[in-house]
Amino acid sequence: MTAATHSSLFPQVPESADAVLDGLDPEQREVATALHGPVCVLAGAGTGKTRAITHRIAYGVRAGILQPTSVLAVTFTNRAAGEMRGRLRQLGAGGVQARTFHSAALRQLQYFWPKAVGGNLPRLLERKVQLVAEAAARCRIRLDRNELRDVTSEIEWSKVTQTVPGDYPAVVAKTQRDAPRDPAEISQIYATYEELKRDRSVIDFEDVLLLTVAILQDRHDIADHVRRQYQHFVVDEYQDVSPLQQRLLDLWLGDRDTLCVVGDASQTIYSFTGATPDHLLNFRTRHPNATVVKLVRDYRSTPQVVHLANGLLGQARGRAAEHRLELVSQREPGPEPACTEYPDEPSEAEGTARRIRDLIATGVPAGEIAVLYRVNSQSEVYEQALADAGVPYQLRGAERFFERAEVREAGVALRGAARAGGNDSLLDDAEGLPAEVRAVLSTKGWTQQPPAGSGAVRDRWESLAALVRLAEDFERAKPGATLSDLVAELDERAAAQHAPTVQGVSLASLHSAKGLEWDAVFLVGLTEGMMPITYARTDEQIEEERRLLYVGVTRARLHLSLSWSLSRSPGGRAGRRPSRFLNGLRPGSMPLGARGTAGGGGIERGPAGPVAKRGRRGPARCRVCGRTLTDAGEMKLMRCEDCPSGMDEALYERLHDWRAVRAKEIGQPAFCVFTDKTLMAIAEAVPGSEGELAVISGVGARKLGRFGTAVLAICAGETVEEVLGQAADEM
Repeated sequence: MTAATHSSLFPQVPESADAVLDGLDPEQREVATALHGPVCVLAGAGTGKTRAITHRIAYGVRAGILQPTSVLAVTFTNRAAGEMRGRLRQLGAGGVQARTFHSAALRQLQYFWPKAVGGNLPRLLERKVQLVAEAAARCRIRLDRNELRDVTSEIEWSKVTQTVPGDYPAVVAKTQRDAPRDPAEISQIYATYEELKRDRSVIDFEDVLLLTVAILQDRHDIADHVRRQYQHFVVDEYQDVSPLQQRLLDLWLGDRDTLCVVGDASQTIYSFTGATPDHLLNFRTRHPNATVVKLVRDYRSTPQVVHLANGLLGQARGRAAEHRLELVSQREPGPEPACTEYPDEPSEAEGTARRIRDLIATGVPAGEIAVLYRVNSQSEVYEQALADAGVPYQLRGAERFFERAEVREAGVALRGAARAGGNDSLLDDAEGLPAEVRAVLSTKGWTQQPPAGSGAVRDRWESLAALVRLAEDFERAKPGATLSDLVAELDERAAAQHAPTVQGVSLASLHSAKGLEWDAVFLVGLTEGMMPITYARTDEQIEEERRLLYVGVTRARLHLSLSWSLSRSPGGRAGRRPSRFLNGLRPGSMPLGARGTAGGGGIERGPAGPVAKRGRRGPARCRVCGRTLTDAGEMKLMRCEDCPSGMDEALYERLHDWRAVRAKEIGQPAFCVFTDKTLMAIAEAVPGSEGELAVISGVGARKLGRFGTAVLAICAGETVEEVLGQAADEM
């Protein structure tokens, strides 16, 4: 073991208080030495906030200003609390308490309950789902397993936002929250659940905070005891504090202001759980004499990644956006972020897998690479692509696709239907493989339209919808395939994706990636409807989606790739649009004449991959300026609306006159023959053969057969009268 390695594994404890400050930048040092009065640290991603606050505590302890046992540092996860304790120990401040809100409250509740209430503390429920199910049954409301999870989450949200059962429907209406069931039903279940808990002398996780708050409010002697014990407070990730946690913090503090908070409003992504950045944003209003320090030196990411992250937040709106931090990278320059457009999702997954394989070949460890997506159901196509490419991977915060309960249940149902064949009444009216799959999965919760909002019910639907899409793609690739063939394909995919891995590429949702970082990050599926997600409707919901993407971008240290696909499946209509959040950041997204590479990085056209040989259509591009086209009208013209047209005006008029006569002859509106945009596209291209006419958007095989001869004749110079006369003679 080299000295350097030994030093990194077992760092020496600083010899003095001043030595604790060594290596801190000016702003971090300001945090570390601000030991009196309220302190607010606005810390951007990768700016060393944990370093700053742990050195602050350690400096205060080592300088004799803070007693270790008088300091309580609180955060939100056991992992973060453990990391904080480890760093404090290495800095010579091992006696400091670093805990989560719930852990700190539970210790106090266990200690003071006999004195405040008498007897033993009620038993803590390990899982509240079973009791919620019983409450629903008593209310004669049927909930499936996923609805049960969603209603349970609503009860948790209600409690951390201090919403009582009777107020729940009104609060839902006021906040425009997407409730998973009728709010009146949830209110009824919530009230019954609380009654059951009281009857059985049990408490849940949220009650730990509520009861601690109640005791501190009612028993001033106990509150004074706690305040004598803890005199200095540090709160990490302050943007994620709920109203209930803030109330507990206020009671811990009393009339003192010995508080240091650290947060970043631009990383608020958990509002659905009750988190709000308002306490961080209002800190200076509540504490006018607060010391405010901004950490903007980014030690994690290259200037190229930071530039794109700043550009993303530069377009943000709302109150949190007014307090955004402009990061400044402290690293050496690196590669430009890559923006890659693919014709369809399988190509995007295959292209991502190839790039990852290439990175690994250059020496980047697989464990230092991540693929991040918006919802867990997106993982399947990447699991498959990485397995096909021989790249090891691991899922974070979710089960592998084929291990999810709903996918296993669906597999059993499909396997049973395949064995039954024509004897399964479910398949009587189903024609074709996709229809058969939809019929079977409809018994497991799949519907034509997705359920409203997010939650377990939506997650289940997304997984089943992914299986439906797999069936559609499978039939397209193998016409005439049977349900048994599909089941065999699913078994093969499951086997390929279930290979055990020790070190592999991380596949994770953007939410589960918070607090993590990698050398290389691939942000995939960045299309409208996915980023922002379809059910984000209000301005604040849209802005939270932008912040979620910002969190994803700032996970990357060196390599960053952003990608999207114009179609779901090979050969599909290229009707998708890249995420609005990339406007101005991806080349080609700015107005004509002002296009550039804002945000850094050049755009790349993703290779179509092996299946391109089956006739998949690539992305449409303007034939004048080369920009990718996503507007339907522009795609028909094969140019931007404001690019020079070069249209043959006389030809357009002849086509227009011919269309009017033909529409009248067949008794249909003129646009049913060809739309104006299609006529303009024909007049611009002036096709000379059926092949040239067929590639024009709006000219399908049916219209080519019905009107192609006449259109080509007009393009060749014949008059409308001549063409119509020839048609009459042929009839």
